[in-house]
Amino acid sequence: MAHYRSVGNVPPKRHTQHRTPEGGLYYEELMGEEGFFSDSSLLYHRGLPSALSDARPWTPPGGPVRANLPLLPRHLRPHELFGADDWRETDAVTGRRVLLANADVRICYVVAGSPSPLFRDAVGDECVYIESGAGTLETVFGALPFRQGDYVLIPRGTAHRWVPGGGQPVRAYCVEASSHITPVRRYLSKYGQFLEHAPYCERDLHGPSEPLLADSSGEVELLVKHRGPEGVDGTSYLLPHHPFDVVGWDGCLYPYTFNVADFEPITGRIHQPPPVHQVFEGSGFVICNFVPRKVDYHPLSIPVPYYHSNVDSDEVMFYCGGDYAARKGSGIAQGSISLHPGGHTHGPQPGAYERSIGAESFDELAVMVDTFRPLDLGEAAFSCQDPAYPWTWSRPPA
Repeated sequence: MAHYRSVGNVPPKRHTQHRTPEGGLYYEELMGEEGFFSDSSLLYHRGLPSALSDARPWTPPGGPVRANLPLLPRHLRPHELFGADDWRETDAVTGRRVLLANADVRICYVVAGSPSPLFRDAVGDECVYIESGAGTLETVFGALPFRQGDYVLIPRGTAHRWVPGGGQPVRAYCVEASSHITPVRRYLSKYGQFLEHAPYCERDLHGPSEPLLADSSGEVELLVKHRGPEGVDGTSYLLPHHPFDVVGWDGCLYPYTFNVADFEPITGRIHQPPPVHQVFEGSGFVICNFVPRKVDYHPLSIPVPYYHSNVDSDEVMFYCGGDYAARKGSGIAQGSISLHPGGHTHGPQPGAYERSIGAESFDELAVMVDTFRPLDLGEAAFSCQDPAYPWTWSRPPA
């Protein structure tokens, strides 16, 4: 995202001496994408950002995945993955349960109440949707408060820690990419400014406002998820000082939040296709959201979606608020996740097509991920799936 910001204490010219009050030097770190040819930021550290005391293997959460065979639509109930009090001892990094995955993206769910370890995702960016709860994402760029309805965007390589607040669990839907996650290209000018037709703009994006300087004395552990010979791997680093030692930074690369309530829906006389609901994109997938909105106003319109085949993609819908009119009778409820794979025709449940005629608005909230390669099922998917769902468009098999 090419939205320049400057936070804290930075020198007037880049790559020049930046001295401490005592006369020593701060250490400049360039954090950039695509080999110096895309967005970047310059961070100024009190200590050496590359210093290590020890390193050992670490296994990130996940486990094996299996193909969606036989090819079926799936209904997952991720709220069932965590017991009533499990969240008190669960954190938002190591407690994640992998539901769906392919080479481009992993989709996880977690209910967390404990602060997480320091963590860095070196595989790709993360987009975490906060279903409920609030807290603070502490990062090398500064502190970032989050609340219900926020998308939290964390660039690849950002050291951070999740700290739930208010004594309540944080329910989080985690999209872990193998690439960068950005605003939609068609919403941006060639220089990166949001255009007039975009459903949100720079004013809706909130980044850290001041440095977060932690106590730099003593060693700390940093967990790193990175690529390995069989996909995702991990390393635990022991650092001689805390990575949150940045006195200032500037640039166009940093974590930020965007609240779904600030997305302005695009509507029309007849039913609009899913791309009008798009909010972010990554390599091999897109993220859309369906928000409360007025619906189609042609006198003969049918407001619910037409039946459609995902010829090129698997569609994952997370139902996180309101009343999803097209799915009545399917078992889908708030907190449900549906997977409609490429090769399967899907759409409204029986009766929803007819019932929607004359509707003027929908009160629904959902986050959709469309992937362009098939998704495999994680262990967590088999632990919370509804076996009756594939047959809800017709009578159950004998």
